[in-house]
Amino acid sequence: MRLEILSPVAVLFEGDVISVSLPGIDGEFQLLDHHAAMITALKAGELKLKLSGNTPETETAVSFDGPDKSIGTYSIKGGVVEMADNRAVILAE
Repeated sequence: MRLEILSPVAVLFEGDVISVSLPGIDGEFQLLDHHAAMITALKAGELKLKLSGNTPETETAVSFDGPDKSIGTYSIKGGVVEMADNRAVILAE
């Protein structure tokens, strides 16, 4: 799945991921490959993503760790996520 994390001032991450876990307003949820289309609000918390490759495609604000540097985390204050056509776009504060 293609993932973009955008802030009002910059593109924070862009690349292919296996999954992304998000802090939804009704609880944490996860998006996987070919998830159903949706738009929902996010609350303050941490995004967790798993890369489909070992390194991000470009410089990123997301912090990567784990034995193969494929697990990324990023803290947000809130936002919105849209999932459609195997592409997730997160507008984060």
